[in-house]
Amino acid sequence: MPAAGTSTKSDERRRAIVAAAVDCFAHKGFYGTTTHEIADWVGVSQPYLYRLYPNKEALFAAVVDHVSVVMTDTLVAHSPASGGAGPAPEAASDAASDAARGAYAARLADRNILRFLMHANCAVGEPLVEQAVRRCYAKQVDTVRQLLGDDEAVRRWFGAGMLDNVVAVLGLADIDEPWAHVLTAR
Repeated sequence: MPAAGTSTKSDERRRAIVAAAVDCFAHKGFYGTTTHEIADWVGVSQPYLYRLYPNKEALFAAVVDHVSVVMTDTLVAHSPASGGAGPAPEAASDAASDAARGAYAARLADRNILRFLMHANCAVGEPLVEQAVRRCYAKQVDTVRQLLGDDEAVRRWFGAGMLDNVVAVLGLADIDEPWAHVLTAR
């Protein structure tokens, strides 16, 4: 008999819980979201959720890890090497940057992932969350460095990405105000 929480059905429920947790945490953050809300969203009991994740912090950290994989897979899938994120040759660095920006723009369409990541940054006072967020940034830095080739390009990427996050989460592309035009480069 398999150990509790290791069956295929448990794996499916675990994926459903993580997907629901992205949405729940995106709206109310780590501190405002209850595990009861997440369990209700998925249609499982709260005790079952706790069989899979020992506490809310562990669940949140698992969601950070999931989002990190989603972000990395998106960037790698859209790299010029299409299938590998090997170091970008100097001549192809603009193409690599454009491809990475295109991949990130596709990810920006899901505002919940961006909101979740913003909440994750705010919840680093929780030890497991802090470790997960650091792992996420480390993986993203490594991926972007492989795609773009150098540390300065990585810093520019993250600076522009943070601005893109704010623009997307606030829906500034739909706001016809001078200050919004400045931030959206319109």
